[in-house]
Amino acid sequence: MRGVLPVYFILSLITGTSVYIAQKLHVKLPDIVQFYLNDFLIIPILLTVSLVVLRWSKGNKGYEIPIWIILYICSMYALLYEYVLPKINIRYTADVIDVVLYFVSGFVFFILQKNNKSL
Repeated sequence: MRGVLPVYFILSLITGTSVYIAQKLHVKLPDIVQFYLNDFLIIPILLTVSLVVLRWSKGNKGYEIPIWIILYICSMYALLYEYVLPKINIRYTADVIDVVLYFVSGFVFFILQKNNKSL
């Protein structure tokens, strides 16, 4: 693994897992971390894993996930987590900031993927 994308992926995974564990242990985190950080991290984590699997399955180390698929994934996350689930489970809340974070992090992934041809 070379480039910025694998480093970003690993740091995102460690950070997201740490936030999740801290929340489960009832550690008081700053609101921006408590409510928004994992929403920002999830799309690049998901797309990086998808990219590795797609490159392996296609036998193409230069394969890139097209922008329209990235936008589709961000849209589906927004629809599911910010519209559907808040209607059926009290644990979820609709938040437009989360939607923005999904798309911003999708764009971050798109840029990092362009600069990282071989994982």
